[in-house]
Amino acid sequence: MTTNPVDLPIEQLRGSVAESLQRARNRSTGLTESVDEADLVKQHSKLMSPLIWDYAHIGNQEELWLVRDVGGRDPVRQDIDELYDAFKHPRAGRPQLPLLNPREARTYVREVREKVLDVLDTSPLEGGRLLDGAFVFGMIAQHEQQHDETMLATHQLRIGRAVLHAPPPPDAPSDVDRLPAEVLIPGGRFEMGTSTEPWALDNERPAHPVHVADFFLDTTPVTNGAYREFIAAGGYDDERWWSEAGWAHRQRANLSAPLFWRSDGHDGWLRRRFGVLEPVPDNEPVVHVSFHEAQAYAGWAGKRLPTEPEWEKAARFDPATGRSRRYPWGDADPGPEHANLGQRHLRPAPAGSYPDGASPLGVRQLIGDVWEWLDSDFTPYPGFAAFPYDEYSEVFFRGDYKMLRGGSFGTDQVAVRGTFRNWDHPVRRQIFSGFRCARDARPGEVNR
Repeated sequence: MTTNPVDLPIEQLRGSVAESLQRARNRSTGLTESVDEADLVKQHSKLMSPLIWDYAHIGNQEELWLVRDVGGRDPVRQDIDELYDAFKHPRAGRPQLPLLNPREARTYVREVREKVLDVLDTSPLEGGRLLDGAFVFGMIAQHEQQHDETMLATHQLRIGRAVLHAPPPPDAPSDVDRLPAEVLIPGGRFEMGTSTEPWALDNERPAHPVHVADFFLDTTPVTNGAYREFIAAGGYDDERWWSEAGWAHRQRANLSAPLFWRSDGHDGWLRRRFGVLEPVPDNEPVVHVSFHEAQAYAGWAGKRLPTEPEWEKAARFDPATGRSRRYPWGDADPGPEHANLGQRHLRPAPAGSYPDGASPLGVRQLIGDVWEWLDSDFTPYPGFAAFPYDEYSEVFFRGDYKMLRGGSFGTDQVAVRGTFRNWDHPVRRQIFSGFRCARDARPGEVNR
């Protein structure tokens, strides 16, 4: 989406929706055409689906919502609905299903998209919650981009030669060495969530007032270099820094470093990144760590992880106006000067990058680069109402999920507004997850 759909005339809105759908499809195509058929149908990890399942599932969701529901058209392939129902078939068992082969999947996805574009051309894009502001089309664009990021994570898990390529992110800006380590976020009330963002999903709604106390937040995400100090100090072997659940998992899973890291045989570390083995760069945000690892590091550093309300206040609140904005930098859509998004680069940018994307108080990289673990459970906001189906959010409120905010280098701009909420199990590391630390403000540190 190139701007808030509320502000667009209908015909311009159609064009913007078409662009969002096409950007997602270009990415899906690139992620599936970069590997051969054997890799497409292979399960590269029990945590992930075969790439070809994700691809056909994308098409099936489009067919269900846009072709049949909104468009009222005849089904394209009603016989495969159950195969691509994510709730009926856990990821580990999907390779055993009679899935569409790559040729069939590509034909199916293409036929569905042709019908979807016809529906878009004829839809009034108003007249009910599904259509107002093109919500249902935005929901589908976000769904495809979320699966694209999942497929990108599958590529990272894949063993073999490098098949994805992208230029490196820009070098760190010249002021990085002068940045403060942390920024004071003044306490008080702010508006969390949204009731006006047309493509916001149900768990982001409604807007509601929240109060947070004064706290300090790291100016940048925790870097590989800082995390290496935690490892060198014996952080993985010291139970003091871990929660009871985290320590049990650390022992059970034999954790000793971020996923994809390995010792170089001396004093350094190597990492495998999309088929390339390379030295771990100290100045990048650490990625592929679990919530438990992030929490342990924060304890070792004498800090803690921020809560979800703290993160959102830091990312959206403008002290000058008292208003919650769409993004840290304002209401304008993300550009390449603001954040590392959309698989433009295949790695996080150096910590302290993107000064144009900083919050009013100077916090950087709250959007893009790495999803940030937060010390909050996934719960509904006051006044939550499931829409347009219970399974999007409501069924997850009862799990052990921890929150992640801000998006990663693999997240598209359609799913990184300041209210967007992501969640996962606290043991997950295959996702593009990192973190930054926070701490309570001590008496005398805040001048009113």
